[in-house]
Amino acid sequence: MPKHARNLDRIARKPAPADMRWDDLKGALESLGFELLKGSGSRRKFFHEGKNVLISLHEPHPSPEVCKAAMDQVRELLRAHGFI
Repeated sequence: MPKHARNLDRIARKPAPADMRWDDLKGALESLGFELLKGSGSRRKFFHEGKNVLISLHEPHPSPEVCKAAMDQVRELLRAHGFI
């Protein structure tokens, strides 16, 4: 199973993974067709033009792990729009 598919499988699971790294989440979203848009500070937005979906997150720092609440948000948005 390709890396992005494994990460999408992890995103879809409940409970949300507590150790998902930013780069893995970014790659998984980009594999679905999302484009990364930089905001101010650590704010990052992922936009899917075909489905007009926007996901807004903070890029974690200094630790690379995305918080569980953000992972829950991503999972619910992806489910609501038929990505997973």
